[in-house]
Amino acid sequence: MTILLYALTAILYAGLAVCSWQGYRRDAALALAGGQVAPAPVTGTPSRWPMQLSLFAVLVLHGVLLHQTIFRTESMHFGFAYMLSAMLWLSVGIYWIESFFFPLESLRLMVTPVAAVACLLPMIFPDVRILGFAANPVFKAHFIIANMAYGLFALAALHALLMIYAERQLHPSRSNEATGWLSRWLETLPPLLTMEKLLFRLIGAGFVLLTLTLISGVMFSEALFGRAVRVDHKTVFAVVSWLMFGAVLLGRHFYGWRGKVALRWVLASFVTLLLAYVGSRFVLEVVLHRMTET
Repeated sequence: MTILLYALTAILYAGLAVCSWQGYRRDAALALAGGQVAPAPVTGTPSRWPMQLSLFAVLVLHGVLLHQTIFRTESMHFGFAYMLSAMLWLSVGIYWIESFFFPLESLRLMVTPVAAVACLLPMIFPDVRILGFAANPVFKAHFIIANMAYGLFALAALHALLMIYAERQLHPSRSNEATGWLSRWLETLPPLLTMEKLLFRLIGAGFVLLTLTLISGVMFSEALFGRAVRVDHKTVFAVVSWLMFGAVLLGRHFYGWRGKVALRWVLASFVTLLLAYVGSRFVLEVVLHRMTET
């Protein structure tokens, strides 16, 4: 049953990505042939509802899969693969909500293929840690908040990559000019100022959640290990990423950071955050084959 859920979830994510890709290719072909190309659907129009409902159904299926594989009978199993899967699930969920307020069809073409791969990772890397303290209410709060922060920042990173590509196309050259369906894809993007506004809204919300993650982590460490701070690689990278995201927000507020400078800071901060848990767990679980409850 679980294997069927893995396969069905990945196939549906991939199917949504293919449908989006074919739509852009069809419109590009019509444009080249001189035909009438339908404008990008406006948020809230009936033509968008089948895709929105389909994406919601996949989110529900992915959520059921995560619940069944992580929260098993009287125990909790978790690892870097589950973290990535949960992170992309939350990212797609946040995207789905935001898509009702912003025209973000282009971002769906980036989010859904990544989610299709991420949802299969726990099946490929099944070695996980059994967390004996999962029933602790402080840990539960810490776990939920941390995953929400990861999800927001993952979506922000994909959003930043999309902005970098769109901004590059504002100054086209023979080497990077978009053609065909890529050109149609870019046409569906909202204005860069709108995308920038959404990006910093995601970062602001993620920063608040990351702050709460660090605070709840201190409380959890005090309750479980008898000391407020455990100085290890995970803590160091988490604090460094918090400082970097804070610097991005301060730079935006006081110095008006925007464009390539802000986007590169966002990507660097997200990579640092990934190293805080996903990177370290990958090394321990896959490279060194070590299982701990830290």
